[in-house]
Amino acid sequence: MDTQKIPQNALEDIKVNLKLKLAALWASFMFLYLYVDYFHLFMPGALEDLLAGKAFVFEITQAFLLIVLAAVTIPALMIFLSVALPANVNRWTNLIVAAIHIPYMLFNLAGEAWMHMVFGAVVEVILLGLIIRYAWKWPRIET
Repeated sequence: MDTQKIPQNALEDIKVNLKLKLAALWASFMFLYLYVDYFHLFMPGALEDLLAGKAFVFEITQAFLLIVLAAVTIPALMIFLSVALPANVNRWTNLIVAAIHIPYMLFNLAGEAWMHMVFGAVVEVILLGLIIRYAWKWPRIET
């Protein structure tokens, strides 16, 4: 390598493993996912509805809370699975889970959607799109 062409004080650009990129995208997605729901609590009437046992149009029951927790568990586990799964399974898992979550995130805009919810959904869909793109273009071993 010809070091004379490298500018002085040039920053090293370290190549990040694809699995770590996917895990970071899922972690970013999870932060937004949780914070959009958290900020929903600041909307007028949200706490009153929760205290009355309603979330959107759904009655809050043990089954409802289990379903909601299961829905949050999937992308939370994807942070770990993106690092731990072997490449072929990893690729397909990321493709499928991200693709399923796009309509789910957009469904969250049903009803009264405030700007923070729209912004969050747009960024979440962009993150899921990046996950799909990275997984789709997973590097192949050249033989």
